[in-house]
Amino acid sequence: MNKYLWSSLCLLAINSAHADDTAPSLMLSTSSITAPEVDDQSIDLKTATSAGSRLNLNSLETPASVESLTGAQIRARGDRSVQDAVTRTTGISNTGTPGNGGSSYSARGFVGQGSVMQLYDGIRMYSGAGTVTFPVDDWSVERIDVLRGPASVLYGEGATGAVINVIPKKPFSGEIENHIRVGYGSYDTRQQALDSGGSLTDTLSYRLNLNHTQSNGWVDHGDSENTFISAALRWQANDDLAFTLSHDYGDQEPQNDFGVPLINGRYHKSLRDKNYNVRDAKLHYNDQWTRLNTEWQINDDLSASNELYYLKAQRRWQNAERHAWNEDRQTLLRSGYFSIKHEQEQVGDRQTFTLSHDLFGLKSRTLVGADYNRIHFNLHSNSPYTDVNTKGQPIDLYHPDRGQFESDSPYLDQFKTTTQQVSLFAENRTELTDQLSLVTGVRRDIVHLDRDDLVNDTRSDRSLSANSWKVGLVYELKPDMSIYAQQATSVDGVAGLISLYPGEQGFDLARARQTEIGFKQIFWDQRGEWTVAAYHIVKKDLITADPINPGNSQQVGEQSSSGLEASLDLQLPHRWQLQANASVVRAQYDTFDEDVNNVAVSRKGNRPTDVPRRTANLWLSKAVTDDVNAGAGVRYVDSRYADYANTVELPSYTVVDATVSWKALPKTTLGLRLNNLFNRQYAVTQYNGGQQWIMGEPRSFFVTADYAF
Repeated sequence: MNKYLWSSLCLLAINSAHADDTAPSLMLSTSSITAPEVDDQSIDLKTATSAGSRLNLNSLETPASVESLTGAQIRARGDRSVQDAVTRTTGISNTGTPGNGGSSYSARGFVGQGSVMQLYDGIRMYSGAGTVTFPVDDWSVERIDVLRGPASVLYGEGATGAVINVIPKKPFSGEIENHIRVGYGSYDTRQQALDSGGSLTDTLSYRLNLNHTQSNGWVDHGDSENTFISAALRWQANDDLAFTLSHDYGDQEPQNDFGVPLINGRYHKSLRDKNYNVRDAKLHYNDQWTRLNTEWQINDDLSASNELYYLKAQRRWQNAERHAWNEDRQTLLRSGYFSIKHEQEQVGDRQTFTLSHDLFGLKSRTLVGADYNRIHFNLHSNSPYTDVNTKGQPIDLYHPDRGQFESDSPYLDQFKTTTQQVSLFAENRTELTDQLSLVTGVRRDIVHLDRDDLVNDTRSDRSLSANSWKVGLVYELKPDMSIYAQQATSVDGVAGLISLYPGEQGFDLARARQTEIGFKQIFWDQRGEWTVAAYHIVKKDLITADPINPGNSQQVGEQSSSGLEASLDLQLPHRWQLQANASVVRAQYDTFDEDVNNVAVSRKGNRPTDVPRRTANLWLSKAVTDDVNAGAGVRYVDSRYADYANTVELPSYTVVDATVSWKALPKTTLGLRLNNLFNRQYAVTQYNGGQQWIMGEPRSFFVTADYAF
């Protein structure tokens, strides 16, 4: 892959067009469809957001909490992954582990792939066995839009806490522009990247992004290698019709580390770089997304959009995942020899029509649409995961014998499922007065799941359906100031729909409802903006232990959260810029029983696992000269519990990062980023019930050289 990257760089170097690290706008003309143009990537509360509505509304017009990051902003801060970038937004924290694909989040008191939905260019890959592995790379990102709170009315099941939409760079019209980057840093980390785009003819434009990273890792035997390719071709058939064909490819072998074990319940700093996995461990994700988008401006008032797509993912794990300290024997025991493979394919289509019209004499805009998805999911594993040494293999804390993967359970085809999903949805915005607007939405989802058990040669099936809705009012106090109130509903599966086990198929979808109020304002002659939102969410029909018969489960649980969120963006004098946000949430189980040794124990009033009460982010930057820019950021995440009983706690952490860039030549920019400036030792998240802490990276540096031509 290195040879392929460098060959591409050399071929594209023949072009002599000027390039920069900008990306095209997504805005469409109301009267014609044209290729997006390159802009300065500036965004504010008046920029249309893709996550909060399909009606092309900006934040001031949307009765919900929405936030956007540009790709240029992400790369200027030195964030190396989508996860790093997203967790700088308001109230979002990282709960990613190797077991869930490394891309799981906590938002508004709700955690995981089943409650925080992830989209790529507006398309959702359904979570298989609680795992999503795409996207991770941020080199090809044009923008990330975040909608906090329930969003099933827009995107279907699995969106109670938030929706994260990663938008890749798009083709644009004009001269061909190229941008290459090479980088080197701590732990022999290397990067080679390319961004190229522009017009091939008067009607044909393209965008190509390549990124390859490789590192020895900061833990023992922590090698990683990731390759990402994003390519798109846009054909402007005429002024009113355009087609975009795109393909994205990701191949990841991330650092294979299941965390530092606690010793007698305590973290030991001397173990941070130890890796207790086996020698032949495997952690490999391969994802491919192919999409054909059609945009048609039928007339001045009516437009249509169609998205046809094919998604494919293959994931492979083979690890000894559990490293637990045995207090009786005073030794570390290695166990949990899991060998698992996912094969997932998804074919889908989304058709929408958008109409501008009058409704009882009021100005109105309505979108109607339909979704269809067909998902095949196969799971292979060595379930029931019986270890050769059922009591665990003793290993040395400081000089572990790596050993080989071995299990008493054979690796077999376990089951395959076919899931068919269809939905009808509609959204409307009506201007009741010059200042007051009403935004509403409805959705009907129908899902049918067929499951073949390949071990027992049995078959089961289940149909599920759900209705979702939202209603919100926005009042424009001034042209740059609005207040809003909204109620919205959502539905979540009791587990990933496409991988439900027979015992889970009998349960209905869990349902949630949110009430939210908020305020948004642009002030100080467009140099500042701030938002504040308060919300209350109640989610019902959680699976809990049956108090009468704890070996069984029942769907009577309830969880709630209430919170306050605020954000601030200031363009200060002397070319200083400040972005800050903070959130506080009170989340708890209202009704929930846990099965503890076949006894139902109430967890009422306890905080859900992996949910911090408070989070905060700050980024301060300055243009020192026309050619030198510097910035520094602080990230704070409060303590979190790792178990339902709230007895195992991960401590809070504060991390400082810094960056500086220098435009050494008209087309060459040098950059330096310093991560974890004060070398804090902190747990990002946890594994194995909090007995293993997945640590943040130690202090490190990374130097980049960017050349535009």
